[in-house]
Amino acid sequence: MPSLSTFLLQLLLVVLVGGIIGAEREYHSKSAGFRTMILICLGSFLFTIFSIHITNGTPDRIASNIVTGIGFIGAGVIFKSDNRVNGITTAATIWAVAALGMGIADGAFMMVGCSFVVIMAALAFLTKLDAVIERVNQSHTYRIVSEYKEDLLKEYEQLFDECNLRYKRVKRTKEGPHIIGTWVVSGTEKNHNKFTKQILHHPSVKDFEF
Repeated sequence: MPSLSTFLLQLLLVVLVGGIIGAEREYHSKSAGFRTMILICLGSFLFTIFSIHITNGTPDRIASNIVTGIGFIGAGVIFKSDNRVNGITTAATIWAVAALGMGIADGAFMMVGCSFVVIMAALAFLTKLDAVIERVNQSHTYRIVSEYKEDLLKEYEQLFDECNLRYKRVKRTKEGPHIIGTWVVSGTEKNHNKFTKQILHHPSVKDFEF
């Protein structure tokens, strides 16, 4: 087992690394925040320390299962809403924080420090780039209900073309006097807004979900 002073130093680093990354996630109101990241880093650290000494030099027996356990935790923060999957970045962060905890236990402080900087850069400084990409290419599911008219859905698709939007019709249904069309549409935020304004004032549209 490491000396008390070494253990306390490693423990302080665990709290510091997990806490800073967790604070960033907490600030953005993510499901795994400050306390969660500290505990994940601490758990990986302790399992690695114990596996090194319990298994007499063959730590892979216990430490390798950390990856499996972290996978279950990561899966718990991923969820689907509308046509988007959310929580993947937080799940990946959990995975990376667990790796940092293992590195601290092994004494690889230089690797942990460099990796920590890269993780924080990806989470904190690439957010603006992510927002720019989102504005350039958004994907929405549009559902339009109208009174039945021949080739009416093609008229809406022509409007997609005029607004420079890429679309795929995924469903069309006739219910009584109504025709219902559903599309998955991709394009810039500006073009989506342009289409939405036009379709909201279209005389044939009875119901519009977007």
